[in-house]
Amino acid sequence: MFQSLPADATGLGNWTWKEIEPYYLDLLKRPIHDDNVGRWLADWTRLSELLEETFSRLHVATTVNTADKEAEEAYHRLLDEVYPPSEEAEQRLKTRLLESYTEPPGFEIPLLKMRTEAEIFHRENLPLLVEEHKLTTRYDKILGAQTVEWEGEERTIAQMRPLYQLTDRSLRESAWRLAAERQLEDREAINDLWRVFLDVRRDLAGNAGFGDYRSFRWKQMLRFDYTPEDCRRFHEAIERTVVPAAIRICERRRTLLGLEMLRPWDMDVDPYSRPPLAPFNEAAELVTKTSTIFHYVDPVLGGYFDTMAREGLLDLENRKNKAPGGYCTEFAAAQRPFIFMNAVGVHDDVQTLLHESGHAFHTFERSRLPYIQQRQVGMEFAEVASMAMELLASPYLSEEKGGLYSKSDADRAVTQHLEWCILFWPFMAVVDAFQHWVYENPSDALIASNCDERWASLWERFVPWIDWTGLEPEKMTGWHRKLHIHVGPFYYVEYGLAQLGAAQIWRNALKDRKGAVKSYRRALALGGTVGLPELYSAAGAEFSFDAGTLGSAVSLMEHALEGLYRGSE
Repeated sequence: MFQSLPADATGLGNWTWKEIEPYYLDLLKRPIHDDNVGRWLADWTRLSELLEETFSRLHVATTVNTADKEAEEAYHRLLDEVYPPSEEAEQRLKTRLLESYTEPPGFEIPLLKMRTEAEIFHRENLPLLVEEHKLTTRYDKILGAQTVEWEGEERTIAQMRPLYQLTDRSLRESAWRLAAERQLEDREAINDLWRVFLDVRRDLAGNAGFGDYRSFRWKQMLRFDYTPEDCRRFHEAIERTVVPAAIRICERRRTLLGLEMLRPWDMDVDPYSRPPLAPFNEAAELVTKTSTIFHYVDPVLGGYFDTMAREGLLDLENRKNKAPGGYCTEFAAAQRPFIFMNAVGVHDDVQTLLHESGHAFHTFERSRLPYIQQRQVGMEFAEVASMAMELLASPYLSEEKGGLYSKSDADRAVTQHLEWCILFWPFMAVVDAFQHWVYENPSDALIASNCDERWASLWERFVPWIDWTGLEPEKMTGWHRKLHIHVGPFYYVEYGLAQLGAAQIWRNALKDRKGAVKSYRRALALGGTVGLPELYSAAGAEFSFDAGTLGSAVSLMEHALEGLYRGSE
């Protein structure tokens, strides 16, 4: 009967659960043994791919236009009518495979994940998971609708970002304050939504038999190779080895700008008061030149990117009613990635496209694995794919090699990125430590003012170089604007761990570029068939939380920055 499935996911969008259920029932009825498990897994994979892609395409439709009521209704219909029974059916198939005591080749890690998912699965949670998805849409709509008027023109908050690079300090301050004031207008709306998020997550954990949400979420995220205590050690290592380096970078910035203190609107402007980097005018130019960069990194990777451009799998430009942020999702049945971002013509857009393309390359590489269960990769390594690509691409930003910048501006871009890498780790620690506090203290976290105080306290611990005098409301509500906190709880430490893995791959590339890229691609192709330590090792890195490994990465970056600083003087 599986021959009657649609050829692609577009044919499944209007299907009801009544039409989908027979395929699951067919799989559940079949015996499973060594001789037929391959065919059984192939049919399960095809069904899961089609469903996953249908969900992905409808979610994409709600983010490319948050005002599209038809897309929102279609997505919510699928969430209400198909998601709960399909999740339950997927879990029954996992249990069916586990009870067969059949272990196909390359399935040790997928089976471990299935056992964990079986442990935490509870039917009562299905409507709550649907509600959590819907709350995410509400959060996106609040932020996506935020606009201001600047010089007679309506602008989104993202479209204000280039103004923070203006050399006229009074203008960039005015732009920053205008955007911040608009964001504060939604303070109560986000606080109200936050309480609903926390209530849903408390119930999810309770239904699954967990005393707290963090314990539940740890297993939901299939984290086998580290613990919350490891995260705490990572925070301490960052405080000890990275914060002093970040302070040195920002003290240099303060001195070059001739300021007594750095204010929030002083962090994006060029410290030499040079005009902002202007890498492109239109998205088409960004696509063409980024393709050239990727072909220098590796011709196969360049070909992957060209496929995405040719097949309309890039939605790059910012516009009104577009959800905030950037992401790469997967259309599983088509075995294609899709990149979404909000480009406005600044260098951050280049970094975002390089980053999300790393995720896309991961999709292409792991698609060769036969079964969907083998392609599921923890974000701790998925983010290595993206963050390493930012660094691997950095030598090819210059127009001399078809990139986006003159030689001097390319050096500026690399300088900016290496500084960002160092400054990012302390910010990551704020976000991750905040989330641990929230779910360790759920009753306190229901009160938004407590969250404000905790965020401000963590900011002072890890990011002490910015003066927020007179801007206390803007400072303490920073957690409002970090979408991971709201829509992807505990999804942020992955970036810090991955940045450390990416730095080690970059170190290898400085010695042997081709060898480093080869190892990088080899690790991506493993998908989720091995654990995190093995994935890092295949890429030429160590999965680590310790101050020694982190300190070595910071030293390497500071050494590179010293040479770049000398060249700019």
